[in-house]
Formats: sequence, structure tokens, C-alpha cells
Amino acid sequence: MNSLERIQSAVAFEKPDRVPVIAQVFGHAATFGGVALGDYLRDGELLARCQLKALKHYGYDAVFALMDVNVETEAAGSSIEYLSDMYPHVKTHAVSATTDLKSLSIPDPKRDGRMPEILKAASILRKELGDEVLVVGCVLGPTSLVNQLYGPEPALFLSVDEPKAYSTLLDYATEISIAFGVAQIQAGAHLPVVFDPAASPSVVPPRFYREFILPRHKKLFSALKQAGATANWLHIAGCAAPILENCPLAGVDIANFDFCVSPAEAQSRLPKTCLDGNVKPLLFVDGQPDEVAEESAILLESFRERGGFILSSGCEIPPEAKPENVKAMVDAAR
Repeated sequence: MNSLERIQSAVAFEKPDRVPVIAQVFGHAATFGGVALGDYLRDGELLARCQLKALKHYGYDAVFALMDVNVETEAAGSSIEYLSDMYPHVKTHAVSATTDLKSLSIPDPKRDGRMPEILKAASILRKELGDEVLVVGCVLGPTSLVNQLYGPEPALFLSVDEPKAYSTLLDYATEISIAFGVAQIQAGAHLPVVFDPAASPSVVPPRFYREFILPRHKKLFSALKQAGATANWLHIAGCAAPILENCPLAGVDIANFDFCVSPAEAQSRLPKTCLDGNVKPLLFVDGQPDEVAEESAILLESFRERGGFILSSGCEIPPEAKPENVKAMVDAAR
């Protein structure tokens, strides 16, 4: 059974030859490959080569054509400040209180910003790996993308003061996510993970999620599945337990759960949905291999009878993670 088949088996609650393991290695692939993070985040071919090098070393079940959370907003007109050894950040936002929301246009994934570099990375990874290993792209979820387009604090005030305008921005962000996600699938990604940390109950109340975000997640995941996504994967960081039960309504096949959500609670709220998690990300930096192995073993045991599980970190494995700690998680599953 190859990596892709193993993950598909877990999603379907069948019995794979072993529990699949996805190390959420994004910027760490640059560090491991000995290249500057700032270069890795702007060059699709370099990204793909670093991902392949990390895959060969660690032997996990997925690779990522993923840069950072600013790709979509940059393509839509935000200005970004790049750094050599850290993730970039937004300097000026593409949308402000004076913007005519009716004039906003959807970026072209084949032309605008770094989107074409992501498509290039997905294409290279799929060409190299075929259907042996899961090739994962990424789109920012609507809530998080609105924050990147408008600014996190102004966006929250807008949702309260002008809910119609906020809804218009959410719809615009959803269309960007759909266009970019479909383009990634067409370029070769088996699926794009939808990363929407701003939808977490740590940021907005569960009622807010149900009213504003759930309908957009439904639309986005429906479009991705129609475009041929192998599965729909939702990643909401933080204490997402109060909204996990909405995942089946949104069309989610794989639900990530972070380290602050216990395996028992995640299973209780999503008994029939494949779960992905949840080793604490900082443990890969500050911990030792035996600690990572122990946490991984506890997770594996907690899902032994249930199935429907992918061993992973709760969120991104930091770029500065110790390679021996990443390997310890992979070895625990293998």
C-alpha cells in the first residue's frame, strides 16, 4: 500500500497497512534543505525540490505545495514585506474602508503574485510522485483571507458594524479560494488543505462560525470536490472543539485538530470523520525524540480501535524544528 492509498483508506475508515503520518512540514523543508526561507517562499521549483528532499529523508505520506498565508492577499493587491529567515507579513492591505467592494476582481492564479509559483510546485511534485504520495496544496479559508485583505481588527469591527459589507468581503474571499484551489488541483495537487485559523473559536464565537463561515465553507468544499479533490481537508488551529461538529455539514473529509483538543473530545464530536493531529508543534523544537515518540504512541493507541486517523502535528511543524524530532513521529507510525 502506497502513501496515497494509505491516506484514502484512513479517510474511508478502512484498515490501512499502518496509520498514515503527515508531518506538516512547510518552511521546515527550506531549513532542512539548507536554503533561505525567503527564497523558498518565492520559487516554486526550489520549494518542490526541498519538499522532495525532506520526503526522501523522513519517509512520511504527503508533501506540500504551500508557501505562507499571504499568497492570496498579495495576488489581490496587498503589499508584502519579505524577510530572509522568517515568514513575510502584510505591509498594506488590498482592501480598506474606502474601497468600492463592487470593483474587486478575482486574481488569476496563472498570472498574479506568487500563485503561479505554487502551481509550478504542485505540478513538479505530482510529476515526480504521481499517485504514490499525497500532493497537498493550500488555500486560505474565507475568514482568514478577509483578515489578510482588510486587517484582522478592522475585519472584526466590520463584521459587527457592517455585516452586509463583511458578508460581501467573505463572498469575495470565497471566490478567490475557489479559483486558486481549483487551479491547484488542475496543476497536479491531489487536494488543497483549507487553512482557516481565523475561524477558530479562539477568535470568533461558534455562532459566528455557523452564521457567516459555514455557508462559505460548504460552497468552497463543494467546488473543490467537483474539481476532483481526492478529499476535503479543513485545518482550523486552536481550540476548535466547539465547531468540529460542523465539519460534516461543510463537506469535510479530513478534520485537523490542534494539541489543545483532546483525542477523546475530537472523536466524540466527529465520530465518522477522519481526524488529523495532534502532536504539539513546539515539541518538535523544544522536546526530545523520546518525548515526540511517546506523544505519538499515545495518539496511535487512542485511535487503535476507531481508525479514521492520520498521525500529524496539531499545526505547522516550525521551520526550526529538530530533524530527529520529526523523524521520531514518522518512525512511531512506521
